[in-house]
Amino acid sequence: MQHKILLIEDDPSISEMVRDYLVREGYEVATAFDGHEAETAFAQGGYDLVLLDLMLPGRNGTEVLQLIRQESLVPVLIMSAKDSDVDKALGLGFGADDYITKPFSMIELAARVKAAIRRAGYYAASEQQTESSAGKPLHLGELIIDLDNFSVMKRGEDVKLTAKEFHILRLFATNPNRVFTKAQVYGFVWNDDYFGDDNVINVHMRRLREKIEDDPSHPTYIQTLWGIGYKLGEF
Repeated sequence: MQHKILLIEDDPSISEMVRDYLVREGYEVATAFDGHEAETAFAQGGYDLVLLDLMLPGRNGTEVLQLIRQESLVPVLIMSAKDSDVDKALGLGFGADDYITKPFSMIELAARVKAAIRRAGYYAASEQQTESSAGKPLHLGELIIDLDNFSVMKRGEDVKLTAKEFHILRLFATNPNRVFTKAQVYGFVWNDDYFGDDNVINVHMRRLREKIEDDPSHPTYIQTLWGIGYKLGEF
């Protein structure tokens, strides 16, 4: 099956270079050159991945990412000249799945695109398997985790989680007696090899805690075992 990619990049030369390369790699690529055009293009649906530049006219990339996440869990790979840890943390925190810094090699970009689409397929298969075997929602403290509907509630209020945040929470909720190292969390949630990039896990864990914990600095749901990893709290 030919995978369809939405490329959102305001620089025509970069857009053309990336589009042509990915088309040669066998992908179908649609392009958008500003934030408003991106919103319209995404609304047409059917994309397997979004490549998103952060510096866009009309509506910036962060706003576009937030709009996408309100409607979809499609993988989003940010392409940006901003290379600070803060910028990467913000992008991942708003729901991006990966972040590549300009200038980048087309070989690396293609590899990341392939990996992101593969992970998305793994998640879809995993969700399908879960739906066929899932029973009642999980009750964890004040959280109600509905594996069928991919949703979380706390004290009767919806908790809006990204796909990665939900998978992290589900990993611990369904393995209450297990301690996970960062490498294991990355392997289960990202379905990829871990190369010691703590920042990715730290950002997602912090964002998850901000959403589910009463006091994120003293977490009760997913606790840190310093020098080892994480474990689910006792309820």
